[in-house]
Amino acid sequence: MTYVNAVFQGIILGGFYALLACGLSLIFGVMRIINLAHGSLAVLGAFITWWIVDKTSLSPFLVLIPSLIVMFGVGWALQRGLLERSLRAGILIPLLTTFGLAIVIDNVLLGVFSPDVRSLGGQAGAVTTTSWKVSQQFSISALGILILAVAVAVLGGLSLFLRRTTLGRAMRATAQDSDTAELVGIDSRGVYARAAGIAVATAALAGVFLAIRAVVEPSAGPTQLIFAFEAVVIGGFGSLWGTLVGGLILGVAQTLGAQINPQYANLAGHLVFLAVIAVRSGGILAAREGTA
Repeated sequence: MTYVNAVFQGIILGGFYALLACGLSLIFGVMRIINLAHGSLAVLGAFITWWIVDKTSLSPFLVLIPSLIVMFGVGWALQRGLLERSLRAGILIPLLTTFGLAIVIDNVLLGVFSPDVRSLGGQAGAVTTTSWKVSQQFSISALGILILAVAVAVLGGLSLFLRRTTLGRAMRATAQDSDTAELVGIDSRGVYARAAGIAVATAALAGVFLAIRAVVEPSAGPTQLIFAFEAVVIGGFGSLWGTLVGGLILGVAQTLGAQINPQYANLAGHLVFLAVIAVRSGGILAAREGTA
């Protein structure tokens, strides 16, 4: 039962990783950019939400809507102001741009909020403490189930959005060939800006859940980026459902590693990541699924 509990907790953790990696997968699938500022943007969203909650005393779940709107605007502005120019400059320039952006965000957060950790768990209500005990060694967390459900809903919703809506099909067409998409009347600049806005908003959503389930600090961005990147690579670049699978595998690997020795949690996840690269470099679902 101990290992059954570890696997279940890994699935719950994997749901968070999938949600965190969702925007990273989307922006790569549409724009072919690996956003090295993704983790820092998630932390930025968490701190914006924390600041609003601190000033208004509202529930983080109520503050989510204005926070996500703000972060969508941040993503849209970043695409129009930074990424659009860097995309025209060559393959490596977007990497350098997002790397520099991550450094700026981390230092701004440190300057504004100090290195102290913050948490939204106390303001999130009973969902953070509610759990159902199945046995002596097996319990189900309400917050964990909520995060997993949100991850599935977001990834499934985005997949349907890309396949069934006009804007979604425009994103897929632009991802395949932006020049040809322009010839048939698709505004690729607008498509990229909206994709960046959605990606940053989903990153912020994950950041808020990180602050609810644990604590968040201004310098946490690079660590979160590593977990998101590993989930994307394990599942397959540009595959949203692959991102869910990759997040679940990463989460289970970490909890099973921790079951052997608490110090092996992150190491086990990294080893699975390297094993997938060695055996199937494109990721588990890369050959089955395209951008969606």
